[in-house]
Amino acid sequence: MKKLSFLLAILLISSLNLFAQEIWKVDTKESLLRWEGRKIVGGHWGNVYLKEGTLELKNNKISGGKFIIDMQSIIVLDLDENSGKSKLEGHLRSDDFFSVDKFPTSFFEIKSVKEKKNNKYEITGDLTIKGITHSITFIADLKIQKDKIEARADFSIDRTKWDIRYGSGKFFDNLGDRMIKDDIKFKVKLIAKRS
Repeated sequence: MKKLSFLLAILLISSLNLFAQEIWKVDTKESLLRWEGRKIVGGHWGNVYLKEGTLELKNNKISGGKFIIDMQSIIVLDLDENSGKSKLEGHLRSDDFFSVDKFPTSFFEIKSVKEKKNNKYEITGDLTIKGITHSITFIADLKIQKDKIEARADFSIDRTKWDIRYGSGKFFDNLGDRMIKDDIKFKVKLIAKRS
């Protein structure tokens, strides 16, 4: 009888832990990453979209997540076809920038989460671009609702760490106005729903 009670207690604890941890699926149609690259004079911006992703919740708090970014989806939104939109998109997909043929996807995996005030979280994770992985940290604003999670964040990366050197003053001299700043800014909107 004591053994049976002990086994029932173990099963109950296991089931509680199971219910405490949940996997939420990212809605790729509602989610997006907006990128912005700047030159000495001017710059360009556009979107790139998630291929798939999940957020992990434990006790109704973010505990992890994995995301696959479709680099083939990168688009330019500040130009039209008459002002070089397709040409720039092709250049961004080339080996000068993201080498999309060789690396069609990029990845981000959450490694740690620290809860701050007012629905803000400090997110640290591994970002992989062109097969190169570096850790990044940023603040995200998270709204966890009954059936939906909405996350927003702004952060920048130094593109040269991921071997994106085209037009960088660190590696090329005498670029003048053609120099492209090393920082790429990202604005993230993430929508996840119960899977």
